[in-house]
Amino acid sequence: MQTELSKRLGVEHAIFGFTPFPAVAAAISRAGGFGVLGAVRYTDPGELKRDLDWLAAHVDGRPYGLDVVMPAKKVEGVTEAEVEAMIPEGHRRFVTDTLAKYGVPELDDGEVSGWRITGWMEQVARTQLDVAFEYPISLLANALGSPPPDVVARAHDRGVLVAALAGSARHARKHAEGGIDIVVAQGYEGGGHTGEIASMVLTPEVVDAVGPLPVLAAGGIGSGQQVAAAFSLGAQGVWLGSLWLTTTEADLHSTAVTRKLLAAGSGDTVRSRALTGKPARQLRTEWTDAWDDPDGPGTLPMPLQGLLVAEALSRIQKYEVEPLLGTPVGQIVGRMNSERSVQAVFDDLTRGFEQAVDRVNRIAGRSGQS
Repeated sequence: MQTELSKRLGVEHAIFGFTPFPAVAAAISRAGGFGVLGAVRYTDPGELKRDLDWLAAHVDGRPYGLDVVMPAKKVEGVTEAEVEAMIPEGHRRFVTDTLAKYGVPELDDGEVSGWRITGWMEQVARTQLDVAFEYPISLLANALGSPPPDVVARAHDRGVLVAALAGSARHARKHAEGGIDIVVAQGYEGGGHTGEIASMVLTPEVVDAVGPLPVLAAGGIGSGQQVAAAFSLGAQGVWLGSLWLTTTEADLHSTAVTRKLLAAGSGDTVRSRALTGKPARQLRTEWTDAWDDPDGPGTLPMPLQGLLVAEALSRIQKYEVEPLLGTPVGQIVGRMNSERSVQAVFDDLTRGFEQAVDRVNRIAGRSGQS
């Protein structure tokens, strides 16, 4: 599963694995793919440094990257406290009432919410980059599109390739104009933030829009056959995220979440703004239903929504309140039926890819004889 891009980065397989877990990222790189650590949960630079130290020591010299979340336009002088002050009191009451309805206990006195997505704040992401650029990362990816121009220049000065996610050909062209090296075509089926266009349609549109820039296909991919399909559509690799959530190396800190993922079908996800304020695919729960109910207050824009629900989600996760308990995940969750190691996932991807290529070769051979 090699392409020009994978050879450029020095990896055996053009499988880019996004994950919030350092152990998963390291295992992906060791298996011959390209591990990408998600940085959004690291509000403490020391914690990010600790995990990057660990990652660097466990990739066996293989390349790896970092994924951040930051807006394309630089915003100066806005603090987290100032942003939190913008949250309407009615929305705070809605959160309180919903948690009370399901009997969700409070956090212990002095306990700080473990689920803070202040990584959506630009100054937090810039602090993450200050740490990351001290390490030999090979790729910087941004989930909100093109990073600010100074960040792109800073990465290029260090020989780091920059990738940006796009949900349409129009977005992809803007990334190309901004000096991005790799475009990740994120289809509607994918977990987390997605656009409106399905992968089968989106991938070739983006390939045509930004060629010869390399494109990674993302969204709804979880088998070697789908990897082969992505290559046939012009992608130079695939970007997989959801598939790693049920690997043995993943640390979800919740057996209930793992149980729900293993039991879920492809139709058990929903694109909702309940998590961050932007449409993000996740398990459908009574929490997402409450926020999507037209009789409710509606969600707030990013980053207000994430700040609003941070403590609530920490409480839901800590006490494993199953009706409300969810996680970002794509429609590929319907194939995630057992816990496997990262290496086992790669073995399945490789076998499926070979089977798909052999099948197409047989078809092409017969066509050539007619």
